[in-house]
Amino acid sequence: MKKRSINFAIYFSLVLVSFTLLGGCGKKETKQVKERVANVRVQPAEKKPLRPFLDAVGTLKALEEVTVSSELDGIIRNLKVDDGTVVRRGDALVTIADREYELEVNRSAAALKQAEASCDNIKLEFQRKESLYKEELVTKQQFEDVSTRLSLAQSECDRAKAGLSLAQEKFAKTMVASPLQGIIKEKKISLGDYVKNGTALFSVIHTDTLKLNFSVTEQDAGKIKIGQDVIFQVDSAPDKSYRGRVKTIYPHLEEKTRTLMVEALVPNGDHSLKPGFFARVKLYLGPAREGIVIPVNSLLYDEAKTKVFVVEGNVAHSREVKIGAKYGDLLEITEGIKEKEAVVSVGQNNLAEGVKVNVAR
Repeated sequence: MKKRSINFAIYFSLVLVSFTLLGGCGKKETKQVKERVANVRVQPAEKKPLRPFLDAVGTLKALEEVTVSSELDGIIRNLKVDDGTVVRRGDALVTIADREYELEVNRSAAALKQAEASCDNIKLEFQRKESLYKEELVTKQQFEDVSTRLSLAQSECDRAKAGLSLAQEKFAKTMVASPLQGIIKEKKISLGDYVKNGTALFSVIHTDTLKLNFSVTEQDAGKIKIGQDVIFQVDSAPDKSYRGRVKTIYPHLEEKTRTLMVEALVPNGDHSLKPGFFARVKLYLGPAREGIVIPVNSLLYDEAKTKVFVVEGNVAHSREVKIGAKYGDLLEITEGIKEKEAVVSVGQNNLAEGVKVNVAR
């Protein structure tokens, strides 16, 4: 009986030691959980000059596009340009068969010469009879007759001059010239074609300056002003930025889209931009101002709240923020963050308030 009591006492002591050890292990494991350290990367909030802007998409168009038409009937001769030809104002584009119009100029010139000779003769006769009439050596009827003949001769001279002027004008129109400096967008006729008055011959576009047309929403319409700066990119040169300036704000909204059309002028002296290019536009609404920015990927969203984690010492703290405009990979913070605060940019999804962190270098 005494031996069984001793064995039971030993067994109870072993069990008590085991529970003590297990309890000690549990406390150690609990302490390890509390001291868990999360690895993160941080980026300091920066104060930078920021210009408020609107994003839009648009299309480039020629500053001017003119359809050149024939003003005469005739056959196309001496076609001097083709699609894509660069022309200056006044350059010859095509000649319409001019022989008939040249002959008309010659006939009109001869008619004018004859009319002027007749007028000169009658004028001399008028001067003689005027002197005789004053001396009462010719009758009043004779003087009035020569006066009438002189008036008719002068009218004939005027008609002949008008006829010659019209013939010369038609002859000049046989050479069709470019009305502006630009490029032949489309040649609509071929050598030897017969054309009539009003037939379209060419389409000419001016591309030294282009128009950039884009639209903004109804909510943003009140922010647009003449003279605002525009920066845009095109797919043909994605790494290059082009500049323009707002020239025209259309006076009405498009009813279907509820958008306002805006037009900017863009210099294009090197002709690297082409009408029809698609453009990604930034319209700057005013001068630059200073603001606090952080990386866009630092943000976390908790229902209706927007927050970030800020590292103070080696501890992460949750901070609710208010955001402004996006500037590339950066986002303006209007409230909640101060300059130079260490904002977690990588690893924030694994954080909670008060968690210790190890900032990776």
